[in-house]
Amino acid sequence: MPCLDDGDNSRRGLPSVLELRRVPLWSLGPLRSVRKVKVISFLLGLTLTFLIMASYILTWDKKGLMLTISPFHLRTIVNPSSTLPHNLSSTKDYANIKLLVKCITSKLEFSPRKLPLLKDVVNTDSHLFSVIPRQFLPNIKSPCWYEELSGKTKVDPYSKNLYAVRSKSFRTVCDYLRKHFQEHLYHSDDNKQYRLRCLPYFYIIGQPKCGTTDLFHRLLLHPEVKFTTMKEPHWWTRKRFGIIHLKDGLLERFPVEDYLDLFELAAYHIQEGILGNTSGDHSQRHIITGEASASTMWDNQAWSYLYNYRADGEPPFLAQDFIHAVQPNAKIIVMLRDPVERLYSDYLYFNMANKSVEDFDLRVSESLQLFEACLAENSVRSCVYNTTLSNAMTVRLNLGLYSVFLLDWLTVFHRDQILVLQLEDYAANLRLTIRKVFDFLNVGPLSEQTEAALTKRPMSNTRRAADRSLGPMLPSTRDLLREFHQPFNHKLATILDNKVFHWTET
Repeated sequence: MPCLDDGDNSRRGLPSVLELRRVPLWSLGPLRSVRKVKVISFLLGLTLTFLIMASYILTWDKKGLMLTISPFHLRTIVNPSSTLPHNLSSTKDYANIKLLVKCITSKLEFSPRKLPLLKDVVNTDSHLFSVIPRQFLPNIKSPCWYEELSGKTKVDPYSKNLYAVRSKSFRTVCDYLRKHFQEHLYHSDDNKQYRLRCLPYFYIIGQPKCGTTDLFHRLLLHPEVKFTTMKEPHWWTRKRFGIIHLKDGLLERFPVEDYLDLFELAAYHIQEGILGNTSGDHSQRHIITGEASASTMWDNQAWSYLYNYRADGEPPFLAQDFIHAVQPNAKIIVMLRDPVERLYSDYLYFNMANKSVEDFDLRVSESLQLFEACLAENSVRSCVYNTTLSNAMTVRLNLGLYSVFLLDWLTVFHRDQILVLQLEDYAANLRLTIRKVFDFLNVGPLSEQTEAALTKRPMSNTRRAADRSLGPMLPSTRDLLREFHQPFNHKLATILDNKVFHWTET
């Protein structure tokens, strides 16, 4: 039974809205009507509509074939009989928000996610589990192991790395690694040669526009912390499936070996600690590796393009299933901020043209309608993970529903393995928050000089001047989003037993 009921037969079903949204110039579509585009004449508008649809259909099969959504996926959003609420001219007209919030609240107490069997996780990527061992080296903090080279020492180990193909900076790193590759090999007594391989000791998993870039750069100043050579490799969520940009379709998959190469510099330092050095300093054994892909917490869209979802509309596997399977002791850091402000910051950062507070207001209204239509016949979790819905929404509303994602991470990792930070507290109490992170990672204290440099460092990835000139969002938009997020924030505060995550005083 849908949460909202309206007898107006003029409302359109969600699948038709999704089809119309793919036509950027359709001036008569239901969601475009909210933009108040004046129709000069009915016949002219109808003629233009058919011309645009014809040209779109002719080009779609050529350009969009790789990402055509399968019929089952539309079904996971909403039943074709379900309909959207009235088109809205602005968020101030969204009279059903109270009922929508009530519907969301009634569905928030969903049952815990059913975990896939380990054998099913392994079977989906047997190569991954053949490369990474079940046990790591003792007396080293980072999850590392020795990989036997078996006569491959004369072959360039980085020549086919797909990260190097697409990243000039990593190609430069590979040039250095290539020159020093031989000297960092371990030679056993039986004349075999081994290469040290490492996974991340910790992951900064999200969310976007919540300060992960700033935390990444500050942690780099700690001598015991070594990150990947790029902040966001996005391997667990995208690259291993061959996704670079969704619009480009599915490309060549990045093998796990390419991902491990990103930690090669850290492995060199750790290897020196294992073998010892002339000074007798073994501190390299305490080096920890990390990566900071802000997609890891939420992005599981690849499954919709490669595998059928379950009958309940949820992805069969999540990124954390694989991370936990290969390293169950991994440490996880999550940075969150007021989801209302996160959404506006996300809009400003990822949209390049025609930005305005009015445009943001309209996008919020449209996205709420789509989310409501999904929720009418689906669970909150299935709507949050639904790829078609996510792609249809013109703002990334689902990324701020933190409680859904966090609960799913807590189904595979223990609570004490996950550190959740609030950006507002991070900005106001930087020194204390950074010390909390260091304690969580079990790294030594910094010297006063290094700590001073770390805390005085300017904030990273701040809002662009042009975006600041737009000012804050409209008060009506903020009020609407505040009410929408309230039940999710309440759930999050309950999970974390911390009332600051209500964001009532932001």
